Amino acid sequence: MKVAVVTGASRGIGRATAAALGAAGWKVALGYRNDEAEARAAAASIEAAGGAALAVRLDLLDEASIADAFRVATDAFGPVTGLVNNAGYSKDGLIVKYAADAYDLTMDTNVRGAYLCAQAALRTMLRARWGRIVNVSSAIAIRANAGQSAYATSKTALLGLTRALAREVGARGITVNAVCPGLVETEMTSHLDDDARRFYVDQTPVGRTATLEEVAAAVVFLMSDAASYVNGVTLPVDGGLTA
Repeated sequence: MKVAVVTGASRGIGRATAAALGAAGWKVALGYRNDEAEARAAAASIEAAGGAALAVRLDLLDEASIADAFRVATDAFGPVTGLVNNAGYSKDGLIVKYAADAYDLTMDTNVRGAYLCAQAALRTMLRARWGRIVNVSSAIAIRANAGQSAYATSKTALLGLTRALAREVGARGITVNAVCPGLVETEMTSHLDDDARRFYVDQTPVGRTATLEEVAAAVVFLMSDAASYVNGVTLPVDGGLTA
């Protein structure tokens, strides 16, 4: 039984990934923090296409909310054997003026939340002796930019978590990998002006931004049986930006 929890699944990469997993035969719990209506709409779309899905509130800043979400997913579909740590937070700013509370929010969301979700998922994966975890990091973890020190720190930490867990649980039939998307048109990148977008595209050999579906396809591969010998890998999905 393939049951996946996808965090931050009400929109963007998370929503596209949930849809792709549903199409690939996974039962999917779409985690959301605030946008219940969009998460429910995304789940309904998966079900309309013949899949199985539900929306579940999952606040990465609240350990009890994480536990509740995994319990709801398990009660509905069975033991969780897949996790996509997609939800994230970003606020740009130069370090000399960067507020400590913004740094804490970035780290708590992007690192602590992913850590706690992995902990919750592994409780069932270890019993099943099979599982897939994919952490959605960022090309910024490989090729950092000025003004993104907090975000780059958090996304680089996710790569460390990926490698450590891959060694920790690989012998139990569980793989842990990461994808590093380049520029994708999502709400998180909506603050970029035309000059910033042009800069990223100019630095990308394929000369364009990624689609949500391209990132989702990479995640689905890493979640699949075909990727059973892929473990501890960081996969850039960035058109060559970090080449």
